[in-house]
Amino acid sequence: MTQRTPGTARTVAVAAALALVAVAGCLGEPEIDERWTLLEVVSSDPRDGETVAAGATVPVSVAGRITYRDIRTGYLVAEVRYAPDLPPAEVDLDTDDFGLTTSREIERVLAGSVTAGRATRAVTGFDHLVQEFRLAFDAVVPADFAAGAPDSAARRGLYLVLYLAEGEEIELEDNRDSLVVTPFPVDEYELLFTGFALPVAAGTGGTP
Repeated sequence: MTQRTPGTARTVAVAAALALVAVAGCLGEPEIDERWTLLEVVSSDPRDGETVAAGATVPVSVAGRITYRDIRTGYLVAEVRYAPDLPPAEVDLDTDDFGLTTSREIERVLAGSVTAGRATRAVTGFDHLVQEFRLAFDAVVPADFAAGAPDSAARRGLYLVLYLAEGEEIELEDNRDSLVVTPFPVDEYELLFTGFALPVAAGTGGTP
């Protein structure tokens, strides 16, 4: 039987520890879209970059999926948002990049815009559940989107966004029910939102 000296034992222990560190470094931490709940647009009408007309009522449909990484209950929202002072040139959105940049930019769009039409669905999910969906609604593009001086029109933006929110049902004065949605904070709830800009051209209104 071979006996190891204390020095040899320490050397072996250090080598083993270094090997574990090396293996951990090679494996690395999983990508964020494998750790955070992910929302994806699989297909949409209008598509990313497709031009719509000012004043038009645009039929919108969104097919996508949610991949849950934790228990989440709330409302899935597909929405067209009009931002009077947030142009696409100043918003960094990439539907192929499932990272924090796009998600935080969606938060910025939501904070600086108003709705032009939306669809919602109550959802509940748990870790590793993949939930597919299709939502459809009409969006009304503001008629004055392209009005005014060119520099003022260039400050406006129209966006199709997909996010998760908490919702509160309320009754309006005319006795109709309505849903007030408040987006969940991206970082706090570990959510990856998505969306893209819709270019707007001057139009005569109506349905394209």
